[in-house]
Order: sequence, then C-alpha cells, then structure tokens
Amino acid sequence: MRVLGIDPGLTRCGVGVVEGVAGRPLTMLGVGVVRTPANAESGQRLVAVEQGIEQWLDRYRPEFVAVERVFSQHNVRTVMGTAQASAVAMLCAARRGIPVALHTPSEVKAAVTGSGRADKAQVGAMVTRLLRLDAPPRPADAADALALAICHIWRAPAQNRLQQAVALHAAAAPPTSKGRRG
Repeated sequence: MRVLGIDPGLTRCGVGVVEGVAGRPLTMLGVGVVRTPANAESGQRLVAVEQGIEQWLDRYRPEFVAVERVFSQHNVRTVMGTAQASAVAMLCAARRGIPVALHTPSEVKAAVTGSGRADKAQVGAMVTRLLRLDAPPRPADAADALALAICHIWRAPAQNRLQQAVALHAAAAPPTSKGRRG
C-alpha cells in the first residue's frame, strides 16, 4: 500500500509518501513541504498548495491519501488556513479517484508513539525509527505527514474489516417494516 500523508497548512503543508503493509517494515519514498509566501493573497497560496500536491500525486502515484483532520484551535485565522489547505488536498485526491482518509492528531500520535499526547519531538523520533531514517525529517510538518501515512497503513486494514462487517450485518438484517398496526 502506498500512502501520501498530508499535514495541511497554508504556509507549510507537509507531504510524505510511505509504502508498506501493517506488520512489515515500512519504506519512506519521499518527504517534503509545500511552501507558500505568507504575504501572498489567500487564493494564490491555495493554488500553490494545489500545484504542489498535484506534483506529489504525479510523482508518487499513491493508492490512498491520508490528511490530518482539522481540529479547533484558539487562533481562528490559523484554523481557517489549515481547513482550506485540507480541502485542497482532499479535492486533488478526489479529482483522481484516490480514496481519502482523515485522521485526528491524537489518533496519529497514538498510532505512531503509543500516546495520543505525544509531542512533536516524540513523533519525529518514532517516525525516524519506524522508517529507519538517519535523522528526523525537518521541519516537523514533514515528519507529521509521514506519521499520517504510517497511521493509515497500520489502521486501514482494521477499518476496512469493520466497514465490511457493518455492510454484511446490514445486508443480513431483516428489513424493518414501517407499516401501520391494524
């Protein structure tokens, strides 16, 4: 399974590609950051994010895209830019028919470090260890993107089995009647 992890941001959008399957050693194929100038107009910055993500999709041809789920922050301006960059990432993947998964920051931290409250240094250290890298990817947005891809690879098989079980249960359940009592 090849996954493009995206840590959305309007100034720095972390991107990382990991290949592998749960239970086996994983391989990093690429990592980086799509940057936009802070003084540019928002629309121009979103186009730059789109172009950067499209280049990563062209180069690595992922089977899945894992995006960090936007969560509420105290700074509304920051969360708006993050949400906009997240939407661009989802749009780029959807346009190509690539499935998108959203993972919360605590879900990613728990998957990679064992603790949903891990700090950026702990995430970077575990990403380095799990992918057998010489040093943690910099900046932290790049390490976070790799952590998203790792999280998806590890959690996707279980999520797929749950979805299949729910679908089978729904198909096997007798239809409910909405008729009147007579």
